[in-house]
Amino acid sequence: MLIKIKRGWELPESAAISESDYHNRRQLLKGLASGAFLAGTALATGIGGSRRAFADTDPSAGLYPVPRNELYKVPERGLTDEKDATTYNNYYEFGSQKSISEEAQALKIRPWEIRIDGMVEQPMTLDIDTLLKKVQLEERVYRHRCVERWAMTVPWSGFPMSQLIALAKPTNDAKYVKMQTLADKETMPNLSADWYPWPYTEGLTMAEAMNDLTFLVTGMYGKPVPKQNGAPLRIALPWKYGFKSIKSIVSFTFTDQRPVSYWEELQSSEYGFWANVNPDVPHPRWSQAQEQLLTTGERVPTKIYNGYGEFVASMYDDIRESAGDRLYR
Repeated sequence: MLIKIKRGWELPESAAISESDYHNRRQLLKGLASGAFLAGTALATGIGGSRRAFADTDPSAGLYPVPRNELYKVPERGLTDEKDATTYNNYYEFGSQKSISEEAQALKIRPWEIRIDGMVEQPMTLDIDTLLKKVQLEERVYRHRCVERWAMTVPWSGFPMSQLIALAKPTNDAKYVKMQTLADKETMPNLSADWYPWPYTEGLTMAEAMNDLTFLVTGMYGKPVPKQNGAPLRIALPWKYGFKSIKSIVSFTFTDQRPVSYWEELQSSEYGFWANVNPDVPHPRWSQAQEQLLTTGERVPTKIYNGYGEFVASMYDDIRESAGDRLYR
């Protein structure tokens, strides 16, 4: 007898309110991808009515949509509307307001080089298109919970970070991986605000980086990831607050020293290194007990580890004993 064990993120098809519409759209995109029409008006709508076709701006457009990983098929709620997910964004290099999707179109995503260094067998630099040829792309649907309490559910395309680590071949002395965002003063106006600790930096333990849920994102909604969402390479960490999911990554450094992250350096009392979602630990200025869904506005209870505790909680057993609630800040 074949016994299937249901994973924490899997629910019946009926639980995803927009699943059928989403699959129909994906099939349409797959058909369009084989013809020149992909570069025309079919993908030219979206951000404020002025988004250019992805085929015009991203040479990887023909790779999408990618196969869905069935282990991450259906979350507990419907997909966030694509327009909401791509126009309500944090990207501080382009401004502190949420409506930076137009400004972010200045981001130059080719050429794009990614540096892998530190405690590795051989430091290397790869351009993004070479990296895409070395990994196996798939689609995963993840919950995403911002520290500001808003939440969304997104179909990300990309690959597990463990695949990049296999390429990097870190030494046994590596305990952490530090990641940094592009810092281009010519295209990113907020870099002139020197009170921010540029470049945007984030870090993970090696155990976190190797976790099955840790996902390097190159696309969303069956297309290359838009610039305002972190093109051409970002990370998705569904059990952590969203500020840990660093965008537009240009470097991975393997180290034995714990990195100081961007928001931790700005205000460590509010934004700690771990930043795991916990409804029982409030932000100093608001409760985290509830979250608000981006498309519907519905308020729902926040789940510990954003609902992924079954798969990540064991990484923090020893830390929880020594650090208490600061584990989540």
